[in-house]
Amino acid sequence: MSDDVWKRDEIESPCIKICVVHPATRLCTGCLRSIDEIGRWSKMHPDERREIMAELPARAGQLGKRRGGRAARLANRR
Repeated sequence: MSDDVWKRDEIESPCIKICVVHPATRLCTGCLRSIDEIGRWSKMHPDERREIMAELPARAGQLGKRRGGRAARLANRR
């Protein structure tokens, strides 16, 4: 049986399996796609996927640093 049957000519998903939605931006903190983009990804035309992939690096700046967590607790003790 040939593996050629399973090869697809599609752009791969940017998913890195860290699926957490940022509450303010509504972007996945792992792949930086919106919930809508994630839901439609498999149905999108490859050109639309490429367009989104090109936008992803610029989206990283939209996710501000978390203000909570261990680092914040330690800073407040000083």
